[in-house]
Amino acid sequence: MPTEERMTVTERRKYLQLRKPRYQKASRSEQSALLTEMEQVTGLHRKSLLRLLHAPTLERKKRSRGRGRSYGLATEQVILVVWESLDYVCAERLTPVLLSTAQHLARFGALYLSQQVEEQLAHISEATVTRLLRQHRSRKQRLPQKGPERANQVRKPVPMQRIPWDTSEPGHCEVDLVQHSGESSDGLYAFTLQLVDVATGWSERVAILGKGQQAMEAGFRTILKRVPFAVKELHPDNGSEFFNNHLVRFWGEAITGLTLSRSRPYQKNDNRFVEQKNDTLVRQYFGTIRLATPEQVQAMSVLYDKMWLYYNFFQPVLHLQEKVFQGEKVLRRWDQACTPYQRLVATGTLGNEQMARLQALYEQTNPMALRKEIYRLLAALWELPVATTAVA
Repeated sequence: MPTEERMTVTERRKYLQLRKPRYQKASRSEQSALLTEMEQVTGLHRKSLLRLLHAPTLERKKRSRGRGRSYGLATEQVILVVWESLDYVCAERLTPVLLSTAQHLARFGALYLSQQVEEQLAHISEATVTRLLRQHRSRKQRLPQKGPERANQVRKPVPMQRIPWDTSEPGHCEVDLVQHSGESSDGLYAFTLQLVDVATGWSERVAILGKGQQAMEAGFRTILKRVPFAVKELHPDNGSEFFNNHLVRFWGEAITGLTLSRSRPYQKNDNRFVEQKNDTLVRQYFGTIRLATPEQVQAMSVLYDKMWLYYNFFQPVLHLQEKVFQGEKVLRRWDQACTPYQRLVATGTLGNEQMARLQALYEQTNPMALRKEIYRLLAALWELPVATTAVA
């Protein structure tokens, strides 16, 4: 029987357990036929089958006495020294060169190699080396990672949490960065910096070229100049483009009293509101193609200005109103659809001057003409020259 089709020990015992009653009731000739069949199915020798079938039970027993060590402490210490000298390679790479490397290190006085240890190193199996290394793998010294350590020092005091879905006060915002690199992330290319207010659904977007400190700061300044309410909390993911000394300084200077929070690593749902807008208001428009020229970034910015007006003033959105837990199920109830502008006005946080400015924008804008203008600008963007090579 081919190896890949052989039963496991547990499967054999289960099969024999099912066949045993029939075997015990069968005649001598029938038992012989059953044994032949069981030989073919399990791959066991006939005598092994007879021993198992006549045993009091087919339950597997634990080993009563452990197998003694074949290799002593001296051999283990030599293996660990060789392992360290080869920068903790895996057992598959370590085992073939154990003896030769140990002999080489012994000439430098790095270890002592007896004749018995040499003989054991020459015959030790890869599986034994794997088991030995597994015991010590957590203690090995890794290469120092200076970059992430410096970045973590900036993130460390920032709490990991989520902005509650039932937040009613404007200004608690999720922020994210969407890249437009196409199939290659080489060189310089466009990013969309997007901010979404959790309470009202108000969204801001700006296109930037690259994600360096100057580009990110310029993008945030554009957003802060246009957003009609005070930003009280920013909630990005853990990217170093958000958490670096320059931007933390900028946020502290530009937004007095700002609270910073961040998502848990690898938990995209902690930034759920902005992630949803990344799909509907960025990817749905630009897809995954590469946008890398200053002309394309400028065209994206003009388009985002029109989208700012269209989606904040005229696109109604639903807001979660209640969660009802029924056992393992969660029923969600939504409120009546309103535009972000309507929700913002309903909070009563806008001043008279700000209210009059937004009201004038609303009354002077034709949403049908605005939609056509958005599609015209998008079509014009596709006509711009495409960067043939990545800019270094």
